[in-house]
Amino acid sequence: MSNNIRELRLKPADTEKITINLGYVDLGHVDLMVQEGFYSNRTDFIRTAIRNQLQRHADVVKQSTARKSLDLGLRNYSREDLETVRRAGEMLHINVLGLATIAQDVTPELARATIASVSVLGALHASSAVKAALADRTR
Repeated sequence: MSNNIRELRLKPADTEKITINLGYVDLGHVDLMVQEGFYSNRTDFIRTAIRNQLQRHADVVKQSTARKSLDLGLRNYSREDLETVRRAGEMLHINVLGLATIAQDVTPELARATIASVSVLGALHASSAVKAALADRTR
């Protein structure tokens, strides 16, 4: 019977939960827009507002991304990637705008031996042990 048991790989979330505080009047305005049918719910309103602001400032974001040499989007670092870096005697400088993922099978020792710095605007997904090992290298 135990031969039929398989571990399911968890799919990483494609969103990150944030919390915001709004004044009662602003929240009332949001609720009114939802009630009037302009938006399906509060989250829809907030996502739309954020996207509109990002679009409004797209040129500045593009220039900053290029100036800071940021990888844009999703960037995954596998154990194999880091072992290749170690064999080459190099160190990585992780600069990501979006989601940076360090594989779950990467040990804290391997991470410290191959990652010189971590700067992520967005989210960093890694084991808690790897995050702790890189804490002094994370901006």
